[in-house]
Amino acid sequence: MKLTNQDFLMQLLKTPSPSSMEMTIQKTWINYVQTFAEEIITDNAGNAIGVINKDAPFKVLLAGHCDEIALVINRIDDQGYLYFDKMGGINPKAAIGMKVEVLGFNKKITGVIGVNAQHHGGIKNDFGLEDLFIDCGAQSKKEIEDFVQIGDLAVYKRYPEILMDRYIAGRGLDNRTGAFIVAEVLRQLSQKSINVGVYAASTVNEETNMGGAYFAAAGINPTMAIACDVTFATDYPGVNKNKYGDVRLEGGPVLAKGAPINIKMNRLLEQTAKKLKMNVQYELTSRNTGTDADRMRLTGNGVPVSLVSLPLRYMHSPVETASIKDISEEIELLVTMIETLSGTESLNPLDD
Repeated sequence: MKLTNQDFLMQLLKTPSPSSMEMTIQKTWINYVQTFAEEIITDNAGNAIGVINKDAPFKVLLAGHCDEIALVINRIDDQGYLYFDKMGGINPKAAIGMKVEVLGFNKKITGVIGVNAQHHGGIKNDFGLEDLFIDCGAQSKKEIEDFVQIGDLAVYKRYPEILMDRYIAGRGLDNRTGAFIVAEVLRQLSQKSINVGVYAASTVNEETNMGGAYFAAAGINPTMAIACDVTFATDYPGVNKNKYGDVRLEGGPVLAKGAPINIKMNRLLEQTAKKLKMNVQYELTSRNTGTDADRMRLTGNGVPVSLVSLPLRYMHSPVETASIKDISEEIELLVTMIETLSGTESLNPLDD
């Protein structure tokens, strides 16, 4: 199976976009979206927002964050080895033995995360990020400082691949898939006659502070906002489904249920899925969602929100894996739901 404009998705996935350093990917996103958007909005947080039907009073904000988790250099030793902390939810065990691309202030350079040979005792069981280091081949602190300084970022040097013509695997599908989805929803809606304004936002900083989502929603003041993110698939060996639920690749988009979610928005999504004969799955977000939805909800006078997620295996690892079919279905679900809005809907749960 192949997505429409899959090449654009692969381009996004190949572009380093660590949280706080999303400028390059945002320019790539803008170059694509500006060919069909009526207007492109940017802000001081670094968000990129494509708009259609901008004069409509009923505004739908779609947010997919473009930033990925990363490593941040916090020390350089005398031999030129780089030590690092996390920029987002880095798993130390997944980092062992990985190649990385260090986005140095002066030059991008390749490095490897070294690991003690098993013959020499291997790595200790209770290690953390502070026990790991990056070897770029430098022989001294002076040599590496020509390229890298404290605060520079690094990402895993891992490129996306297609598995069995069915899945995409690679780093940072969380959540550059979401940035792709909101762009594609906007593109398809730009070819239709709709009654509402649509604002597709590639947001920044979700992996660290969700500030981009706040800037986007505060600036737009939407009638409703939908976060398009990823959630934990549990369909691979070793996952406790009794504890974490049953979410499967190719099981359809995942809707959130819980206190932050607007019930009437979920009802619209469920009715649309039923009309399309599309399966949906559910996740529980009892207190908060852990996504851009949480920040968008609390802007202005309050914004009704929902969360539509893509099932994702191996979250925050270099081999995150998602289904092409699920991506396509999420786009179809959102396009069809927004297309059917009259622009007079009440999202007040107390209204009949």
